[in-house]
Amino acid sequence: MSPKRTRLALYARFHPNKNIGSAETAVFLRQLARHLRGRVLVLWDGGNQHKGTPVRHFRLRHPAWEFHRFPGYAPELNPDEFVWALLKRAVANSVPKDNAHLKRLLHGPLMRLRQSQRLLWSCIHASELPWS
Repeated sequence: MSPKRTRLALYARFHPNKNIGSAETAVFLRQLARHLRGRVLVLWDGGNQHKGTPVRHFRLRHPAWEFHRFPGYAPELNPDEFVWALLKRAVANSVPKDNAHLKRLLHGPLMRLRQSQRLLWSCIHASELPWS
């Protein structure tokens, strides 16, 4: 979300065949840092991929970034849950042959979502976060 809360962006990265750890999270954060300047607020859950040495090092090198953790199990607060719901709905009746096919199936719906401020805002407003 832009600082004046006028524009949303969606950044996504898929990791087939493996669970994401703190090293992959730190790589993603570094990639985001190339696109985002100034103060950045990160909202995430308490998963192990958000902890660990690589993430701690990133946080130390980016003091303008603020990290806030969602409460224990609170998917209703996380707009990301609604992003996934839209993507899952888009491929619900598909039978991907492999990870590459699944990635191709997700590409179109993901691009439509990224390019639609209306859809992105619907994910924000569907969450129970207290937006002021």
